[in-house]
Amino acid sequence: MSTVIYWFRSDLRLLDNLSFLLACGESSHIVPVFCHDPSDRALTHWGFERVGVHRRAFLAATLADLAGQLAARGSELIELAGRPQDVLPALARSIGATRIVSEAIAAPDEQDAVQALRTAGLNIDMVWQSSLLEPDALPFSTRRLPEMFTLFRTAVEKADVAPVAPEAYPALIPPLPALPSPLPHRWQDTPHPLPAADVRSSFPYQSVFCAGGTSAGLAHLHQYLDRKLAHTYKDTRNGLTGLDYSSKFSPWLATGALSARTINAAIEQFEDEFGANDSTYWLWFELLWRDYFRFLHLKYGRKLYRHHGLADAGMARPVHDAAQFARWTHGLTGEPIVDAGMHELAATGYLSNRLRQIVASYLIHDLGGDWRAGAAWFESQLVDYDVYSNQGNWLYLAGRGTDPRGGRRFNPQKQARDYDADGAYRALWKTA
Repeated sequence: MSTVIYWFRSDLRLLDNLSFLLACGESSHIVPVFCHDPSDRALTHWGFERVGVHRRAFLAATLADLAGQLAARGSELIELAGRPQDVLPALARSIGATRIVSEAIAAPDEQDAVQALRTAGLNIDMVWQSSLLEPDALPFSTRRLPEMFTLFRTAVEKADVAPVAPEAYPALIPPLPALPSPLPHRWQDTPHPLPAADVRSSFPYQSVFCAGGTSAGLAHLHQYLDRKLAHTYKDTRNGLTGLDYSSKFSPWLATGALSARTINAAIEQFEDEFGANDSTYWLWFELLWRDYFRFLHLKYGRKLYRHHGLADAGMARPVHDAAQFARWTHGLTGEPIVDAGMHELAATGYLSNRLRQIVASYLIHDLGGDWRAGAAWFESQLVDYDVYSNQGNWLYLAGRGTDPRGGRRFNPQKQARDYDADGAYRALWKTA
């Protein structure tokens, strides 16, 4: 066996990490690596950083937790500064490695980085592991994935497709090889204080129970189930503010600190002990939506990133009005429920699912804005940003995905009456 580089991406965990287990089992030395890509701090086409301050802070906590887990098992997380296609070949040359193992991500930028590494002469083994259900276990190939989520869900449940049990922590992590000193492109982080916590936040990631990393994620999962909140999820999931109205699993799923299989197994154990109901089913339902957006990427790939998405190519290109978009991002549209949501997002890096739909719909359908700019803003701001779900949801609302209804507009006044009848949320977030 040889020296293998394990490239951590959106799977920042040791628990139930299939690709890391593969690398451990097939190497005499393993180098766990994370790359800090400078493009994350660069300005997007729309004029703001691709990864904003809240995402960076949550990622830093997640990496610190991962580094601690590796250190406790006699290894080390090697953090490098630079694009993976630049720094990983340099690392490989310095330690005599020719093979990289990593999780597979079916999104264009992530695939481009892999292709660049292969062009550089490295052997890369990619392992699909981010979905709850295995693609090969579906009752159809991903090429024949149903065009509507309801048809997908019905077929999966009729075929009784179930995830396999999650894997445990690796029993043994192969040691690091001798590393050159200084190590090329070693990340030199300048410690920065966390953004100030806002007492109004529905996900205060600065607190120990909402911090990044597997340790906090598992603590939150067990606390959520111990309090039996899984039995009331369906009734409260459309809430706008507070710690308990939704599961809040998404930040740990997004970074890969927890796997969907780990969460689902815990919910199934809860059902065995305390009983299943509509709410515990609805948690499964939400994990299936997450899977569906992943499988859509396996089916359509880059087509999901065209301005017209999966719609007719003759569909008008969205118009981007920079000044109007800035008013939306800063919560200055004049629509109270929308402005309140945008204030919360900017201040905390989090927003309820209901409000995400309201503010996204407003940009697309009321302001006539470019859905791609909105998707990029969510990518920058959300601590639970997930490339698959973000793209899928914005396409759905814009009428450029698989939904046959041609887009979804949420009337902001009606939404406010239905979900903020007493105006408490709007009063809470009237100012940023």
